[in-house]
Amino acid sequence: MSECTVIIGASGGIGRALADRAEASGRQVVRLARSSAGDLHIDIEDEASIVAAAQRIKAQGLGVKTIIVATGLLHDGSKGPEKALRELDPSWMARSFAVNAIGPALVAKHFLPLTPRRAPALFAAIGARVGSISDNRLGGWYGYRAAKAALHMTIRNIAIEWQRSNDQSIAVALHPGTVDTALSKPFQGRVSDGKLFAPDYVGERLWSVLDSLSPGDSGQIFAWDGQRIKP
Repeated sequence: MSECTVIIGASGGIGRALADRAEASGRQVVRLARSSAGDLHIDIEDEASIVAAAQRIKAQGLGVKTIIVATGLLHDGSKGPEKALRELDPSWMARSFAVNAIGPALVAKHFLPLTPRRAPALFAAIGARVGSISDNRLGGWYGYRAAKAALHMTIRNIAIEWQRSNDQSIAVALHPGTVDTALSKPFQGRVSDGKLFAPDYVGERLWSVLDSLSPGDSGQIFAWDGQRIKP
């Protein structure tokens, strides 16, 4: 059976860079995105869409060795990260959880069964340092911080359960830093010199981190430079 790497969110800056880098290294890549049509479409806010995407890959006879969820939501139109409690909007906060935490969990639910039972397999999702509870010194960004913290806990849960059936499995969250993409665009003016990264650079660095991991690292959060981030 041919083995592939599945990149979800492959039309975005980080996802595209990860997919390009994977293909350049000789990996067979399946690129899935909400903006794609037909067999390459997926919407992580719609579980039926996730199920359909997983079924299409299974029907093609592809074995899935690596799954990376490179989706994320920080702002949309007039909606963005909250600076204070008075700005909380329950529907916006719920959508942040739907994209940043629930979606990746549903991807794991339906895609992990496609991975090998007793061989190396990897699940990774884009987390964020601002989702670290112990690292939070500034407050604010209620929905995004809470959703990414929920994602980190979900990754930990996945790692524990998955290693019971496959002791060679790895599940991690990845902090890419501030990347020059649409997600960070409204906030780039506050970024220190040298701390705004090109997507291609981040794609290279994240693959370097992923390729260095072992099952003992499962359940952790890693930054683009290999630093382990405390939950």
